[in-house]
Amino acid sequence: MLLILVLAAAVQLDLPWWSLAVVAFGVGLLLAPSGWVAFGAGFGGAGLSWLLPAAWLSYQNEGLLAGRVAQLLPLGGSPVALLLVTALVAGLVGGMAALAGTWLRQALQPALQRNQ
Repeated sequence: MLLILVLAAAVQLDLPWWSLAVVAFGVGLLLAPSGWVAFGAGFGGAGLSWLLPAAWLSYQNEGLLAGRVAQLLPLGGSPVALLLVTALVAGLVGGMAALAGTWLRQALQPALQRNQ
């Protein structure tokens, strides 16, 4: 989870938001031992890579922008709800990407073992 958090935060400085999915996919492909572990690490790492900066920025402007955006959505104007939805969306993207990476590795392992 920590590896995904650090790498996703680093690549999102210069690349689009969906680059966190590429990072989570790669980590899931190379390191995750099972699907549940991959999904949990991807969910936690990607979710935190969005939650922490969003919470920091919201704190810096006393939640004014987050409150206004939350009024546009059915969140009752709650900046905290917006931060949680943000983390949930990023977590689901990261978790599904890491899970897909693990499933790809598991699907290719029997083929690789037959060729040896």
